[in-house]
Amino acid sequence: MPSSPWATSAWRERLLAARTPAGHWEGELSSSSLATATAVSALSLVGGHEALVRDGLRWLAASQNDDGGFGDAAGCPSNISTTTLVWATLSMHDAAGVAGASAWLEARVGPLSGESIAAGIRDVYGDDQTFAVPILTHCALAGRFGWDQIPALPFECAALPQASFKWVGLPVVSYALPALIAIGQAQHHHHPSRYRLSRLLRSLARQRTLEVLESIQPTSGGFLEATPLTSFVTMSLAGIGLRDHPVTTRGVEFLVASVRPDGSWPIDTNLATWLTTLSINALGADAFSDAERATLRRWLLDQQYTTVHPYTQSAPGGWAWTDLPGGVPDGDDTAGALLALAVLGDDPEVRTAATAGAAWLIDLQNRDGGIPTFCRGWGTLPFDQSTPDLTAHALRAWQRWRTVDPRIERAMEDAVRYLVREQRADGAWVPLWFGNPWTEDQTNPVYGTARVLECGDLLPSTARQRGTDFLSSMQRADGSFGTIEETALAVSVTGDERGMRWLTARTDLTASPIGLYFAKLWYYEKLYPLIFTVAALPAPRRAET
Repeated sequence: MPSSPWATSAWRERLLAARTPAGHWEGELSSSSLATATAVSALSLVGGHEALVRDGLRWLAASQNDDGGFGDAAGCPSNISTTTLVWATLSMHDAAGVAGASAWLEARVGPLSGESIAAGIRDVYGDDQTFAVPILTHCALAGRFGWDQIPALPFECAALPQASFKWVGLPVVSYALPALIAIGQAQHHHHPSRYRLSRLLRSLARQRTLEVLESIQPTSGGFLEATPLTSFVTMSLAGIGLRDHPVTTRGVEFLVASVRPDGSWPIDTNLATWLTTLSINALGADAFSDAERATLRRWLLDQQYTTVHPYTQSAPGGWAWTDLPGGVPDGDDTAGALLALAVLGDDPEVRTAATAGAAWLIDLQNRDGGIPTFCRGWGTLPFDQSTPDLTAHALRAWQRWRTVDPRIERAMEDAVRYLVREQRADGAWVPLWFGNPWTEDQTNPVYGTARVLECGDLLPSTARQRGTDFLSSMQRADGSFGTIEETALAVSVTGDERGMRWLTARTDLTASPIGLYFAKLWYYEKLYPLIFTVAALPAPRRAET
């Protein structure tokens, strides 16, 4: 049976073999129709990249779903956000696939117009303009309709001190500041406010906010290492005649450098730090030689931010998801790094880093006891709020390093209270950054509940039992809990034998689109099934000496 020690060792060896020559993990994110559409439009508006545009259009046409729409990644159902973006891009070039995309959209919003598409997008995102406005701006820049249906973004606010942002009530989440500036400027250029004072303020803030935008652009040119965000910034500046602006130039360099041989773009460059910490925590210390542990420890320590981050003004001490310059420190990756460092061994340098990381998480903690993603108390939009999966991750990290800071005990107590409050009536916890594109509400309570249950005895027994009962209720007749990723996570906390047999009988760990980018945009990561499976399987016993 694959559940034998041989099978367990085989999966572990496969994960160890997935390392880069430098000794860490990098993985591979799925190609994205959404990312490809935005990149093609940005390069089209800048000009001079005909071959990349042609290859991208060809890839998009080949990726169209049978219903005429487009999903975010292979295997994803069609959705209005991605289909609208691809439709606009294909329409710019009268390219193959545009008729099918038009028909898909018309079936959902009626005759295609600025008003009908804006209403359809608004139905998805509500008051959160983080992604709704970029989609509509993309359509306007592609010449699909005018600017009158697009809510104006107050880009002039970016000229204020960043500490004031949480009081301003920005209509976008914290990491969307580049889009706020660039898209806001495009709106001001093409459709200025009818109010004289607003026009004057925005005109006066134009140069200052461009300077802010330039100051927060990473050396790679890619904002958050993300193709869509970088593309929205690039196309917006190109659309107002700033094709030669330094931000535009570096954005184009990023897009050119990140295109894949088949003409597509991924939604983000890589998740190297995240995947490395997940792999270390899944494999455990015994999987590595002393030299390998030293190499991983050094690499991970080098990823910690030791200065104030220019983008979010985040204090030193955190980790981002990637080792590339476009990353931003966040709660999930900082917790994962702290747990991985505990696996790799404790020494004075590690303890210093762990002390800074634990303090960083404490300072990130919201008043409700939960952990947000990037910034404490930035705003009320979903991706800036506390979330159970990140809170549980931080709780486990604090437990491992609870002696390094006297504030940890209080932080842990507050986190537990938050998790108890956030448990649903059915016993589940709902995560933020992972979902299920096939369910009606696109949430993934299996992932969220499993991640919280990893806290074990830190949770009250009644909450643990209710969470375990929920997972049991989600188990299918074949023993699985859904995808390989979901089953592995559930098995890792329940030890369910039927789930274990289903999981270890897999001969092909094909990834599913479980990863959730901002605004419910899906991706899969090829290493997730392998990492989660290794974490769920019992580690082989070491030979007696």
